[in-house]
Amino acid sequence: MTPDRDDDALAAEYVMGLLDAEARARVERRIATDAGFARAVETWQSRFAEFDQTAEDVAPAPDLWPRIESSLAKETPRVTPTMQAPAVGLLGRLWRSLAALRIATMGSALAAVLLAIVAVMALQHAQQVAARKPIYVAILIDDATRQAGAVVNAFADGRVEMIPLVDMNVPDGRALQVWTLWNREIGPRSVGLLSRATAIQLDLEKLPGTTADQLFEITLEPAGGSPTGRPTGPILYKGTTARTL
Repeated sequence: MTPDRDDDALAAEYVMGLLDAEARARVERRIATDAGFARAVETWQSRFAEFDQTAEDVAPAPDLWPRIESSLAKETPRVTPTMQAPAVGLLGRLWRSLAALRIATMGSALAAVLLAIVAVMALQHAQQVAARKPIYVAILIDDATRQAGAVVNAFADGRVEMIPLVDMNVPDGRALQVWTLWNREIGPRSVGLLSRATAIQLDLEKLPGTTADQLFEITLEPAGGSPTGRPTGPILYKGTTARTL
């Protein structure tokens, strides 16, 4: 393992609280003097920040450490400082390799979690964008002047809106009525009535879903709407739907 890999593993173990008091003190002294190592510690702290913020503190039982020390005293022979084996050789390299493997595994798991979160967020964003983007659009035009007077947007969730592009003149006692025609045998159906040109959610809930080449038109009718249930006044603007890209 290279020194950089040793430092990365040590930084991770420090952040995760795996070091004993003496090793932790050495690391903290090094953080104060080694800028590169301090950055490695900060990197691991940022990686585990979300876990730190969501984890609940759990206080250990008061007799936990005395029981652990008692158990170790019974099972582990005490070794004096003069007989400590140096942390080199096959065993030392193996331990550092296992530590690096443990850190790499945790890093891979964390990366997988982050990737899943990013994927979910991307999917939610795509769904939000799709919900805002119409799947069909109709530009309603005045046949005489070829001027666009309104736009109709039909969305995937069934919503259909009409947005005026001009200020339409509505005489007293008259109203603007919006119609749609998807089947000539059935004829046009009223989907909106307005006293003035304004954006409106059209009422197509009881009609089949909007399709390509579906006609929308605005006529000038009596204030309460057409008395026959069919267009009776002049057609102000009309157009058919087209699929958006």
